[in-house]
Amino acid sequence: MNVNKAEIVISAVTKEQYPKTDLPEIALAGRSNVGKSSFINKLIDRKNLVRTSSKPGKTRTLNFYNINDMFYFVDVPGYGYAKVSRTEREKWGKMIESYLETREQLRAVILVLDIRHEPSREDVQMIEYLRYYEIPIIIIGTKMDKISKTRRHQYVQKMNHFLQDDSISIIPFSAITGENKQKVWNEIYKFINV
Repeated sequence: MNVNKAEIVISAVTKEQYPKTDLPEIALAGRSNVGKSSFINKLIDRKNLVRTSSKPGKTRTLNFYNINDMFYFVDVPGYGYAKVSRTEREKWGKMIESYLETREQLRAVILVLDIRHEPSREDVQMIEYLRYYEIPIIIIGTKMDKISKTRRHQYVQKMNHFLQDDSISIIPFSAITGENKQKVWNEIYKFINV
């Protein structure tokens, strides 16, 4: 996709703040510091639209990004390790659940995982949660460039075996080189053109 327009519309914490639109939405979820921000920036060919940080827990709101007036990416706070209080993490959890369970415009969730590691307990919980609510899942295996080309297939197979679900697409991705960017867009098109 040629992205001519990509802008943050609002950082929301309540339903009342969500954009008043019928445009489809694709949410992005993943552990703190897994590379969601770098993934989005590479996908839309922007260096700093989504702020990246080496510190976990940078995203603390639901950030709605308008892409070409066609759909929204909705970046949600990372789960797992973050240097914030338990109370704050629980607030994030409720905010995310409220969005995922009630937002009619939500078409799919891109779950960003580090392809080099087995999915964590929190990753598995997120997958089970999304399955329970019948929300389509696209899995992006980031940091693909850190694995030799000859071993990449092995890591994808390992993740497939772990998930045991052929209905979930697993796409290895590099935020450095942009490898498989078109495959990601092809998968997103299936949900935003419904």
